[in-house]
Amino acid sequence: MTCDRLVCANCAGPVSEGRCSVCRAHRARMQEGGPLAALTPAALIALLLALIAVAVVAQRVATA
Repeated sequence: MTCDRLVCANCAGPVSEGRCSVCRAHRARMQEGGPLAALTPAALIALLLALIAVAVVAQRVATA
């Protein structure tokens, strides 16, 4: 999620502008993100497909 369209409840301005301390704190929190925050949607899809492939291979090895 990005803060481009978020509106601050404190100052009623866009969070991306950082008009008040609440906006700036939320914007900083959004920019920190987690370990997957830097991945693009294409990279997340590729990761998901790789996990599915590993699961399929593991299932075939277990049943053989």
